[in-house]
Amino acid sequence: MTAPVPVTVPATLTELLSPAWLTSALAARFGGINVTSVTPGPVTSRVSTNARFRIECAGGIPDGLSPDLCGKGYFTETGWAYRHAGEAEARFYRDVADRAGLRTLRSVYADVDPATGHGVIITEDVVVQGATFLDARSQYTPDQAAESLGELAKLHAATWCDPLLADVPWLAPRLGTYLEVRGVDEIRGNFESPIGAGVPEETRDAQRLADAYRALAAEVGGATPWSVIHGDTHVGNLYLDGAGRPSFVDWQLVQRGPWYLDVGYHIASSLTIEDRRRTERDLVRHYLGLLAAAGVDAPSWDDAWLGVRRGIVHGFFLWGITLMVDPAVTATLLHRLGTAAADHDALAAIGGVTRPAMTRER
Repeated sequence: MTAPVPVTVPATLTELLSPAWLTSALAARFGGINVTSVTPGPVTSRVSTNARFRIECAGGIPDGLSPDLCGKGYFTETGWAYRHAGEAEARFYRDVADRAGLRTLRSVYADVDPATGHGVIITEDVVVQGATFLDARSQYTPDQAAESLGELAKLHAATWCDPLLADVPWLAPRLGTYLEVRGVDEIRGNFESPIGAGVPEETRDAQRLADAYRALAAEVGGATPWSVIHGDTHVGNLYLDGAGRPSFVDWQLVQRGPWYLDVGYHIASSLTIEDRRRTERDLVRHYLGLLAAAGVDAPSWDDAWLGVRRGIVHGFFLWGITLMVDPAVTATLLHRLGTAAADHDALAAIGGVTRPAMTRER
């Protein structure tokens, strides 16, 4: 039997959309496939490029393959400089997603060019299946948040201190690297602009937020227990599938880390302030119960709530340094996360500061 010919990761969108390349790329999973034509669809390019397209194959589409697909890579001149951001995402889809069992895009190809570090994925186009992609302005309910926390619990439990993932380089914790790119100046610029108008006075200190995040990055770098975390769990990285179920996308920040970076960030960013205040403790209990049901030795309430406060800081910093996103989205998330940080004195949760009584179980 002839060994399969290695498939070169495409460096251009034109190459990805060519019938010859797609035939080679899909052959490993769908043997005997022969892509005869490609009909390009909408293309969205910011840093990464997302291109929807439809294929036709000689003899028809193989069983298990949708003809409607979406390719993602870093194909523009601007995007190429950030191509390494796609490496972790491609490896996640290739090596972890199926075993974790959570709802996400179904990948039919995912690989990384070893020479350039360029990660490319091809997934099913869920839009034609009735999916709706969300952002911070989308209505998102506590019941939906409970569902999405359930998906995070699947990911965390399936990878909890997994020795097979303990030394995988592409999953190395990297919170500290975000501080190497942006920090106090960007946070201050956002806080002092209309984008940051909703950040409470108690959490408007850009230097304090950056210092807290630096301390957080140092604390969690070698923390245990750890799992594979999504890393950027705001509501804009979710879609509702055709059945209305939340599913996570955009895995560029996937890495090893403590569960609470995902959970605290997600609860504080996905819900309105009123809904979050009313339901956050019940949602944390729900998540911890799912961990325990999956066989994980879940943390105590006090340890869990301290972690949730730290997770709020993680999300608050990421949106504090965010540029080139719709200002309405950034403003909404800074308002939510900044308010959550003020409600729970979250910046004081870094570095072993004693928890205020207001954050304890009731």
